[in-house]
Amino acid sequence: MKAQDPVDRRRTFAIISHPDAGKTTLTEKLLLFGGAIQLAGEVRAKANRRQTRSDWMGIERERGISVVTSVMTFEYGDCVYNLLDTPGHEDFSEDTYRTLTAVDSAIMVIDAAKGIEARTRKLFEVCRLRDIPILTFINKLDREIRDPFDLLDEIEKTLALDVAPITWPLGHGRGFAGTFDLQRNIVRRLDRDSEPLHVEGPDDPLIAGLLSPADLAETRDQIALAREALKPFDRKSFLEGHLTPVFFGSALRNFGVRDLIDALADFAPPPHGLEAQSRHVDAHEAKMSGFVFKIQANMDPNHRDRIAFMRVCSGKLKRGMKAKLVRTGKMIALNAPQFFFAQDRQLAEEAYPGDVVGIPNHGTLRIGDTLTEGEDLVFRGVPSFAPEILRRVKIGDAMKAKKLREALGQMAEEGVVQLFLPNDGSGAMVGVVGALQLDVLAERLEAEYGLSVSFETSRFELCRWITAATASDLDQFIRAHASSMAVDLDNAPVFMATSAWDLRYEQDRAPGIVFSDIKDYQKSA
Repeated sequence: MKAQDPVDRRRTFAIISHPDAGKTTLTEKLLLFGGAIQLAGEVRAKANRRQTRSDWMGIERERGISVVTSVMTFEYGDCVYNLLDTPGHEDFSEDTYRTLTAVDSAIMVIDAAKGIEARTRKLFEVCRLRDIPILTFINKLDREIRDPFDLLDEIEKTLALDVAPITWPLGHGRGFAGTFDLQRNIVRRLDRDSEPLHVEGPDDPLIAGLLSPADLAETRDQIALAREALKPFDRKSFLEGHLTPVFFGSALRNFGVRDLIDALADFAPPPHGLEAQSRHVDAHEAKMSGFVFKIQANMDPNHRDRIAFMRVCSGKLKRGMKAKLVRTGKMIALNAPQFFFAQDRQLAEEAYPGDVVGIPNHGTLRIGDTLTEGEDLVFRGVPSFAPEILRRVKIGDAMKAKKLREALGQMAEEGVVQLFLPNDGSGAMVGVVGALQLDVLAERLEAEYGLSVSFETSRFELCRWITAATASDLDQFIRAHASSMAVDLDNAPVFMATSAWDLRYEQDRAPGIVFSDIKDYQKSA
């Protein structure tokens, strides 16, 4: 491929998987192949080796999990790749959902021994809602695995997604020797991944030399059946989200990753247009536009920085240009946009559609904000979801209460938690999807702000944003339920319910009030 157009060169993608399927390891190896790093780290790295680069927070290194989205930009061949490594744990699903609003394709990683797992299925459904094309990487072929046809059948039946295997495993477990390209008759050996070998077909003596007699007979039968019974790859169907190309390999052994990154260049779409509230915005339009999908605080604890991650949607971003923050109508100068490689960064002199740039700011930008060269655009699809757990935050030293409120506000702007301030003046409450988010919040408050906190249960179990057809109806409801009302970070009214029954009771009594568990991004602050 010799795409010279800077937009057509971009590939912006996420990696999704169930925890422990090998997502972070695959991320490392993609970066290694892309030349972005010289030595791939490991989640459980030895003391004298580099830590996993995408998991840069202390809690991630300690627990061996991803809890925030990392953004990494690198070049490989003729393409510029923007890789967004998302949290695998379900407690951080909001961060993952927001990240998927900023990508054009995704890699789905599946454990070859476990198949489709619950988290994989949920993330896939989010991709389907956004029509995101998916490439599938069946990982851990160097271990004992399920039958490849069973895995492919499970993908088709569980996800209602056609499969088109591009490569086929030669053996498995201790006998895993490489892969065979079903279309091109190319063998990649496990011990020589960089040297593709052209063969006559599955009966070629080279393959016979790699496998035991039993594995050879089984593999030949599988290849013949795969070629006859399974669909060939069709890029149109892939781009429409109906079909996934499937690759087999072992990220830990650095195998199969080369085929995958080549497929991203050949199959995955370049940046395409995005829908705004007023119109469709094409990637090749001349004027710059972009939206903020993530805020990260304290990436550099020494400078207490706040970085807004923005996906460029159209035009060309140039360092030093001024852009309109549509929510406020004010112009802001983009003096130091940055490209990221996890926590490492460099100034971005220019950026094109598909690129993700970090914009340093001090609370000016929020998740969902749109920046343009003047037009009032608001991009769709960066909502907030009602939390499933509500807790009061307690701090032993009352002198630090103001500092705690500021820290919680910054964590809420970042999307770590949701913050609710009760109308009765009682202590702040945080809302989260899963309990692990509370652990992350406590550890980050301690590490980044020097605040030691604890959490207490509240009499409230759930909350809903409320709206009404008229301001008077809304005000009347808020006054009548003063002890159960709060506001969120955007000062939007929130009804706090003691139980699901309580919520239903109030809904029945107030037909003019709309109770919502999803809050769309709103232009007005």
